[in-house]
Amino acid sequence: MKTLNILSGGAAQGLVGSLASAFKADTGFDIAGEFGAVGAMADKLRAGVPTDVVIFTAVLVGRLADEGLVLQSSIADIGRVETALAVRAGDPPMSVKDAADLRKVLLAADAIYVPDTKASTAGIHVAKVLADLGIATEVADRLKVFANGATAMQHLATSDARRPLGCTQSTEIISTEGVVLSGVLPPECGLATMYAAALATHASATPQAQRLIALLTSPDASEFRSRAGFVADRT
Repeated sequence: MKTLNILSGGAAQGLVGSLASAFKADTGFDIAGEFGAVGAMADKLRAGVPTDVVIFTAVLVGRLADEGLVLQSSIADIGRVETALAVRAGDPPMSVKDAADLRKVLLAADAIYVPDTKASTAGIHVAKVLADLGIATEVADRLKVFANGATAMQHLATSDARRPLGCTQSTEIISTEGVVLSGVLPPECGLATMYAAALATHASATPQAQRLIALLTSPDASEFRSRAGFVADRT
């Protein structure tokens, strides 16, 4: 079986999945690889895991180019992903207009599902927000931390807590059955992260890798990006 190997942040899992059939029809290749916290995935690339394409935050992709692990000339922006709140399907949505609202919502939750607070983009940001709001210690025992946002959302979907919520990147919420996007974080607490794709320096399927990057970033895929939770760069 012909496969293209990717390492990707969890934010792009839904988008890649939605384009997999078109990619196979075009190239004859299936897409294989791993999705998870970007820090952990980058470490796998550094460790020599066979990789054709990476999809990480644009900042991290640039760093990997400086390290000689991806080709600078191949880097292409996909779109921005906002950090957002999630609730279980069937639970009432939350209205969060400002930092004060967010603080109240977080304090009212009896379980808060988040991705890795040290290796994932959203998890690191959530930890900062909790500290900035002055409630990190108060909610520490309610945090349910998982390796990545997708796993955190899967556990939120089946949570037996009375009033749980989740906080991760919107793309991971949208792509998880059983949870519902309940709005992005308010502007003063928000984070919109640009994601980019790039060709790994030691790719073994270069033409197919280039085709996947072109597919992920093409105007024809704009609807797929939007459905997956990516927003176009406004700059």
